[in-house]
Amino acid sequence: MVTVNVGTLHYVLDHVYGAFMHRTKISPLFFSGGWGGSKLELLERMIKQLFPEVVGQNWPPTLVKPVWNTVWETKTACLREGVFRTPCDEQLLSALPPECHNARVAFLTPKFVPPQKMACVVHLAGTGDHTFERRLRLGGPLLKENIATMVLESDLLLLGRATIEEARGLLHWLDSEEGFGKMGVCGLSMGGVHAAMVGSLYPTPVATLPFLSPHSAVVAFCEGILQHATAWEALREDLAAQKAAMTLEEVRERMRNVLSLTDVTRFPIPKNPDAVIFVAATDDGYIPKHSVMELQKAWPGSEVRWVTGGHVSSFLLHNGEFRRAIVDGLNRLEWKESPS
Repeated sequence: MVTVNVGTLHYVLDHVYGAFMHRTKISPLFFSGGWGGSKLELLERMIKQLFPEVVGQNWPPTLVKPVWNTVWETKTACLREGVFRTPCDEQLLSALPPECHNARVAFLTPKFVPPQKMACVVHLAGTGDHTFERRLRLGGPLLKENIATMVLESDLLLLGRATIEEARGLLHWLDSEEGFGKMGVCGLSMGGVHAAMVGSLYPTPVATLPFLSPHSAVVAFCEGILQHATAWEALREDLAAQKAAMTLEEVRERMRNVLSLTDVTRFPIPKNPDAVIFVAATDDGYIPKHSVMELQKAWPGSEVRWVTGGHVSSFLLHNGEFRRAIVDGLNRLEWKESPS
C-alpha cells in the first residue's frame, strides 16, 4: 500500500498550477517589459516616503469622493460601483497610465442597517485578480453579520503604491463621511501585503487581515513559485542596455534590493495589533512558513491561523476560514459608537 503525503500533494498542486499558467503563457511573465526605466527610481523614492519620520506617526489620509452607480438592489442588499480620482501626488500619477488615474471600487452593503451599527472591510486584489467577482463572493455571506464589503481594483509596484493611498482614502471616507462603526482591510497573496501596509499606516485602529501573504514581495518573486514566472532575461537585457552586462544572479540581487522596499516588517506596528489575523497555508508553494512567522514576530499581539493546504487549494477551499478571520478581527475592535 502506497502512503501519500497530503501536504506534498498540495505543494505539488501549486507547482503544477504555476507551470501551467506561466510556462504555457496563459499568464504572461512578470516584468516582461523590463524595469520600467525611470519609473524604477520613482518607485524607490515613493515607497521610502511611506515610512513616517517618527515611529507611530502617520500622515492623514486624503478624503476621496466616489461617484456611485447602483448595479443591483434586492430587499436586503445593494451593490454599487464607484469611481474616484486616485489620491496620489502628480509625480506618481504622471508615471501611471491614464486609465489608472481614476480608481474603481465596488461596494456591497446590507440594507436598512445604520452605518454606525455596521462594519466594512476593504478587500484588496491579489496578483492577477483584475475583477470584483471573487472578492464579492468572499464578502457576500458576511452581509448577514452586518459586514459590508468594499472591493478595490489594484496591481503591483507603482500601482501598489497608489493602492495604499486609495485604500487609506476609502477607509477615511467610510469613517468620516459614512460613519461606519468598525472598519478593516484584507487581501489575498500580494493583496495581503498591501492590506498589511494599509493597516500599518492607517492612523486609527482597523482590523488587518492578510491571507496567504508573505512579509515581502522578495519572498514571492525570488523564493516561491513566481521566481519561475518572472522574465529574468528581459530584466537582464534592460539593465545591460542601461549599464554594463550583468549575470542573471546579479539581476536577481537587483530585484531583491528593489522588492525589499515592500518588507512589511519595516512598517510601524498597527494601532491595534490584536485585530491583526494572518491566515496561512501549511504547504504553500508560493509563500514559505518562515515569511509568515517573520510578520507575526514583527507585530507582537498579532495572530497566525493555519489552514491545511497549498496556495491554490487554500484559495479555493478555505473561504470560510477567511470569513471567520474577518469576523474575529472586527470583533476585537471597539465600536466607534456603541450600537444600542
